[in-house]
Amino acid sequence: MIRAAYQIETPLDPSLVAEMMAGEQSSGTFVKVQGETQAIRDRFGARVTHLEVLEELDSPSLRSAYLERKEIKGPWKKVAVEIEYPEDNVGVNLPNLAATVAGNLFDLGELTGLRLMDLHLRPEYRDRYALPAHGVSGTRAVTGVSKRPLFGTILKPNIGMTPAETADLVEQLCEAGVDFIKDDEIAGNHPYAPVKERVSAVMERVRKFRERSGRDVMIAFNITDELDAMRSHADHVQAEGGSCVMASLNWCGLSAMQSLRASTPLAIHGHRNGFGAFARHPALGIDFSAYQTLYRLAGIDHMHVHGMGGKFADLTEEVANAAKLSLTALSATDDRVMPVFSSGQWAGTLPLTLEKTQSADFMFLAGGGILAHPDGVAAGVASLQEAWQSIEAGTPLECSNRPALAKALDFYGGR
Repeated sequence: MIRAAYQIETPLDPSLVAEMMAGEQSSGTFVKVQGETQAIRDRFGARVTHLEVLEELDSPSLRSAYLERKEIKGPWKKVAVEIEYPEDNVGVNLPNLAATVAGNLFDLGELTGLRLMDLHLRPEYRDRYALPAHGVSGTRAVTGVSKRPLFGTILKPNIGMTPAETADLVEQLCEAGVDFIKDDEIAGNHPYAPVKERVSAVMERVRKFRERSGRDVMIAFNITDELDAMRSHADHVQAEGGSCVMASLNWCGLSAMQSLRASTPLAIHGHRNGFGAFARHPALGIDFSAYQTLYRLAGIDHMHVHGMGGKFADLTEEVANAAKLSLTALSATDDRVMPVFSSGQWAGTLPLTLEKTQSADFMFLAGGGILAHPDGVAAGVASLQEAWQSIEAGTPLECSNRPALAKALDFYGGR
């Protein structure tokens, strides 16, 4: 069975609403129809397995014209509901899985709030979908980083650099000792910097760096586009000796990510930009727990989780929980994905990230935290490395005498 957990809000009898939800998303509708036999309901009908009223509210979170027409008023009840759906209702069909556990539920007039909180799958069912091609262990193997977080950055300025200028910056970052470099999510197939020209220019420098240093740097090229273009760009990255591509998950969609996974052996860096539209209101949308399950079934290798103490709206515990979920196996095999911390990160946010995550299996990306360091890019990279050395030594960052870290604390600490 596929078990979905929801938090709903309604002024009606919650048990009746929950049963209606189960029917709407399986074998039934708002009235009994001809042909809806007991045999069909027994085999394909969804079942409510848990219902708990959490609290009563004086006002609704969202309007419902349906309830207003019927002049139904509060109190409104916030309710936890779990529904089980037969696997045969879906088969192996990721978009249809999402339509089954979410779909029209968000539009039901009986509800003034609905949030898909979690999605539980049998490991055997999960393994019918794509696994990550690299995941945590494969990403570490490419970069040669075994016991610490991967330190990386985002190319800045986000857009506006020519392929040659981008290659110059990438070479500088490689020489500075960075492990991972990614495009910004708005970097695309620009007229002044087409993806294929940018990839070729960058990878020429990366290959030369690899040959002279014996060290590889993983570059995540943003290939977000329509599917045929993404597959073509991924093929070009592979032909140039690259190891990773990036895509904006929400704007490409589940099926496009599945098709990209099926067509390339490269690591897929999953960027969740736009996730706030699905999750920021507590009474509406999709919680990260359910969200990451769906996109992991598409076979991605890395998942953005935002950053602690950064520039976005997430609570520290929300960010930590997102990282832990990414590192929790859904399968009997190792299907963990590498959590990616970014957004306002710098050397000073690394200790809290480690403390809350309780794992070194993550990417720590600092855009301005490297590229804006007052002593330059190399010092920006060194500040992260020195922060890690201080943590390993058990020395508070502010007590460290390491120069790049000290300058970073002075420069970023008051911001």
